[in-house]
Amino acid sequence: MTRNKRLTIGEGKISGYLSIFLAIVCFGTTICAYFPEYLTTSDFRALYKPNYVRWALLGILALSFVFALTSFILSKKTKLGFFAVLIIATTILLGTGIPEYQEIDSKSITIGLDWLLLDILISAFIFIPIELFLPKRLEQTKFHEEWKTDLVYFIIGHLLIQVTGVLVQLPSVIAFSGIGLSGLHEWTQGIWFLPQLFLALLVSDLFQWTGHYFFHKLPFLWRFHAVHHSTKDIDWLAGSRTHFLDLIVVRAISFLPIYVFGFSISVFTTYIVIVSIQAVLAHSNTRINFGFLRYVFVTPQYHHWHHSDDPKAYDKNFAIHFPFIDMIFGTYYPMGKTWPESTGLGDVKFPKGFIRQFIFPFIKDPANSNEIENPSER
Repeated sequence: MTRNKRLTIGEGKISGYLSIFLAIVCFGTTICAYFPEYLTTSDFRALYKPNYVRWALLGILALSFVFALTSFILSKKTKLGFFAVLIIATTILLGTGIPEYQEIDSKSITIGLDWLLLDILISAFIFIPIELFLPKRLEQTKFHEEWKTDLVYFIIGHLLIQVTGVLVQLPSVIAFSGIGLSGLHEWTQGIWFLPQLFLALLVSDLFQWTGHYFFHKLPFLWRFHAVHHSTKDIDWLAGSRTHFLDLIVVRAISFLPIYVFGFSISVFTTYIVIVSIQAVLAHSNTRINFGFLRYVFVTPQYHHWHHSDDPKAYDKNFAIHFPFIDMIFGTYYPMGKTWPESTGLGDVKFPKGFIRQFIFPFIKDPANSNEIENPSER
């Protein structure tokens, strides 16, 4: 497979892409300010203080301009800085017409554009520098041939956060609401914060392990989970490549014990943050091995073996948080200090693009898809 050239420091492209990225985030934030009732997540609105948001926006715009200027200075060949300045100017013009803050009407259906912008900004700020300066696969560029597909998964998954949230909680609500769990909830919330947080991570990981296991072992479910394993270029964005059915079912299974135990708000919030960060970290392209902690928590090395196309590592390392769960159930891969040479589905040819990958599991078994060719490869 042909690899794109890695970005090199000093060419002006890194600063150019950063300037465009930050400018787009600011542009999207400005659009949210015009239509908050439709484009913002109701659960987050209380956190948005107009003055703080305005100053944060100006700060990010200024940083974007600095990166654009750096790109101009380092290279007059690239036009990335020019495009960034255009987006910055457009954002500033739009920002002058933002209406004064007023009470936001709650709509039954909203698009989580604010959640998308916030999460991609934080994730990119944490993981892009890690992958840029401490990569495991040196030949893997940030703009490999699969990155656009993974970005589409990331965008759609975040924009539909309200829909997925309702669907994930629905089985728990139907099965356990109204059966008198208040006593269990009071007992759970009476536990100290750290033990309660550990319990939340443990029970959710046990249920997640179960759902994950069956998505590997049952042929029909594997059709959908194979979408996640189809990526050959594992990085922080690749973790978003999950078929919608796979996403909803496994998350719903993981949410069952969270709903039943009724953990405190502080524990639940911390749990969500840890799950979000660890899910991205586990897929990131970084050589950091975390020392002895790799035996305590799931790390990139651990999860990359789960994605390995080496048959001896198939159906191993299902856990999301704690490796000892795989040790208990006999699905632990003794990785030592080694990393898989490659990831993906081996010789199986998988369709490219979000739409084709969404349809594919309904009409074809990935295990028998060697004869499929992508139009671009013909």
